[in-house]
Amino acid sequence: MNSPALSYLSGPSRTPLLGETIGENLRRTVGLYPQHEALVVAHQGYRATYQQLWAQTTQLAKGLLALGVAAGERVGLWAPNRAEWVVTQFGAARAGAVLVNINPAYRAEELKYALNQSGCRVLLLAARFRQTDYVQLLASVRAECPALAHVIVLEEGWEGLLASGAAVPDAALAACEAALQFDDPINIQYTSGTTGFPKGATLSHHNILNNGYFIGQALRYTAADRVCIPVPFYHCFGMVIGNLACVAHGACMVVPAEAFDALATLRTVQAERCTSLYGVPTMFIAELAHPEFNSFDYSSLRTGVMAGSPCPEEVMKQVQTRLHMREVTICYGMTETSPVSAQSYLDDPLAKRVSTVGHVHPHLELKVIDPDTGHLVPRGTPGELCTRGYSVMLGYWNNPTATAAAIDAARWMHTGDLATIDAEGYLNIVGRIKDVILRGGDNIYPREVEEFLYTHPAVADVQVIGVPSLRYGEEVMAWVKLKEGQYATGEDIMVFCQNRIATNKIPVFWKFVDGFPMTVTGKIQKYLMREQAVAELGLQAAAAIKTA
Repeated sequence: MNSPALSYLSGPSRTPLLGETIGENLRRTVGLYPQHEALVVAHQGYRATYQQLWAQTTQLAKGLLALGVAAGERVGLWAPNRAEWVVTQFGAARAGAVLVNINPAYRAEELKYALNQSGCRVLLLAARFRQTDYVQLLASVRAECPALAHVIVLEEGWEGLLASGAAVPDAALAACEAALQFDDPINIQYTSGTTGFPKGATLSHHNILNNGYFIGQALRYTAADRVCIPVPFYHCFGMVIGNLACVAHGACMVVPAEAFDALATLRTVQAERCTSLYGVPTMFIAELAHPEFNSFDYSSLRTGVMAGSPCPEEVMKQVQTRLHMREVTICYGMTETSPVSAQSYLDDPLAKRVSTVGHVHPHLELKVIDPDTGHLVPRGTPGELCTRGYSVMLGYWNNPTATAAAIDAARWMHTGDLATIDAEGYLNIVGRIKDVILRGGDNIYPREVEEFLYTHPAVADVQVIGVPSLRYGEEVMAWVKLKEGQYATGEDIMVFCQNRIATNKIPVFWKFVDGFPMTVTGKIQKYLMREQAVAELGLQAAAAIKTA
């Protein structure tokens, strides 16, 4: 029973969890929809039915076995979005290999760290991506990666890898698949920390297959759906919310480009008659603002997912109207929880769909606690969000200390996110614990200030951070991106704020920008904004003050 007074929720469901591996689930979908289109990759001119995709994953799995890859060994994949990524995702799972997703933006030292920390035995990589020569970068560190035995450049060795599997008997792959358990680790994803080295979140078949399945169920996916996926596969958004949600329901994965391109996305939605579109808010903002936006037909769109960072209400409303995505949902989660813990329902009231991240996911639990005491807080009170259930990762790869710091003895994953649960059970993310601005003893939540500033007619996008202050401990700063053709100063917007929000929430410092520092997946890197602000505003003395 969900308490009406305290911040705890459990996700009800009449649908049981899937007790199968990713390979078993794919086999079942292939049996149901063999001739349905499974994967379309626009920039490669690639199309495959589910039967054809199954055949290719068989070749890939057998190719890995031919290299001597045993169940549990790590296979790295360093490439942007392309057909080979999807085939490897499912083929490696069928062989029992643990797929290590390597960020396409990594450089030499980050690559070396990921390969060595995970103990990758095989690396599949693109020859290059944008201006980066992957082969050259790998060559600069390969001598320092002792576990790495095989390197396959996709443009040169992919067909050979698939062909090499012909020497492996079908019975050998069947025996390998039969020995797999759904709780086996199947994926390592490196989370980008603000300090120190990334940590490898280790996820099982059970973790990510079920999460994809229930995401797709919430979106009411069927084999008739065609899902445009412009978000990166190396991240949970692409490979779980995207690929696994599609495959678990027989829908078609549609890939518009190697990396996000607003025009390619809009063109692909029309050409492939997509019914669903994914993105982080910055992607949708770019699509809506594209000069050729009105050249395309979006009438096929029904639903989609916006996730990755808080969504401005005005952007959400435009996505629902101008993009025809009336059933768009918000997803909230993190890599360590496979990733989705909460999602809005298609029939939620508009006000709730634009102002919250929805409901606890099926079979999961959420609670909001006082970070200092660990006790549940009353409904509506901000605190740290914790998640428990099938979605919580197995742990950080070979890092028991970090695992113990994140997952407590009762198996609650501590997210580091500040959240509230309202009286009706809707979840709202109000910031990161480290992002809360502590001004003169008051807690100021950046998200609240941002939502207000979005209502200014000249503001296209805004991010609010805390910067050091000798007098108050921290002061409020806003980084503002103005709408094209609009002009405003910090003083103008401060006047707009007066008598409409509390004086202590009105930003003291203003910076007008064309964009924000962010990760490849669109997460705003506020710690970099803070570092830059300290340098530009000369706040080093305040920043140097140690606090308890």
